[in-house]
Amino acid sequence: MKFRPCIDIHNGKVKQIVGGSLLDKGDYAQDNFVSEKDGDFYAKLYKDAGLEGGHIILLNPAGSQYYEEDVRQACLALSAYPGGLQIGGGMTAENAAFFLEQGASHIIVTSYVFKDGKINYENLEKIVAVTGKEHLVLDLSCRKKGEDYYIVTDRWQKFTDVKLTEDVLSELADYCDEFLVHAVDVEGKAGGIEEDIAALLGNWDGISVTYAGGVSSFEDLRKLKELGRNKVDVTIGSALDLFGGEMPFSKVLEEINF
Repeated sequence: MKFRPCIDIHNGKVKQIVGGSLLDKGDYAQDNFVSEKDGDFYAKLYKDAGLEGGHIILLNPAGSQYYEEDVRQACLALSAYPGGLQIGGGMTAENAAFFLEQGASHIIVTSYVFKDGKINYENLEKIVAVTGKEHLVLDLSCRKKGEDYYIVTDRWQKFTDVKLTEDVLSELADYCDEFLVHAVDVEGKAGGIEEDIAALLGNWDGISVTYAGGVSSFEDLRKLKELGRNKVDVTIGSALDLFGGEMPFSKVLEEINF
């Protein structure tokens, strides 16, 4: 298990939000924390701590009045830690090269690849042609419907018809370097992890996977380590003291053998 830090950007600010609250209409989200610091502050912090493979997520759509400011914040972070951070949120075959040139190590993509509820292999192959498999992360963020977890798109607002299963992980692993999985129903709530998702990811053997969502304590961290068989990496957001939470950043680094 490794610690993968995050820089979430919404309405031009580094934030932590309740994941399931995002709405494109009115650029709304329920905020947990709004930072007064720019993206490069966090990027430098992560660089100084020797943390690699963290992610920047742009939480406004490209048509939003805030999108350009989101991108500016992201570019500040990327320039402060070139090659050390991944970026996602509105990524396509058309803009992926720009963000790689700005210093992103990987492009994180969901909505461009999951269209009309299905896996769009044409778009998947298009973006792989731009980034290369080695610079692509597929974000398989999911929400529960019935007894299953379904991949969600468009800033987690739309359900696809694709269930998160070991078979789907194995199928998509041929196209990317890593997976990122936000457990959206618990994202930003700091109320505990989605144990079923953690166990699914831990049972699967393949490329690197990062789990995000609900980690609120060191007990949650230990539970994820156990269920994920110590091979699933973790992102902690709202619970970190950096973002107004109660888990000291320094202690998290001590706890996780990264």
